[in-house]
Amino acid sequence: MTPKRRTLGFTLIELMMVVVIIGILAAVGYPSYQTYIRKGNRATAQAFLMDAAQRQAQYFLDNRAYAPDLGTLFGTTTPVPDTVSKYYGTPVVATTAGPPPTYIITATPQGTQATGGELALSIDQAGSKLPATYW
Repeated sequence: MTPKRRTLGFTLIELMMVVVIIGILAAVGYPSYQTYIRKGNRATAQAFLMDAAQRQAQYFLDNRAYAPDLGTLFGTTTPVPDTVSKYYGTPVVATTAGPPPTYIITATPQGTQATGGELALSIDQAGSKLPATYW
């Protein structure tokens, strides 16, 4: 009698178990990844709003009024970086002459950022940031 040869490789059951485990890991990990991406996009928009608020303060010291738009603040026709405009559109500046003069800069989420239940980010002349839970 000849000895039986052992076949090398994986069985279909073993392969299916690996596919199931990978599927479970992906199902658990993907929503966390999406949340992480939304938080990163939000942090980028917040940093831009903080920069714009700082520039508004400097503009106010120089001109005794707040800048009416972002182009005036940043000195360019497209002051909003792509990393912000892609997920939050172009932030809107609303000013009033006063007294006292005021401004509010608002960035509204769009696209994939809006589908996650994100709220609009805003900052005003007093440094109040809304929604407070995001800052």
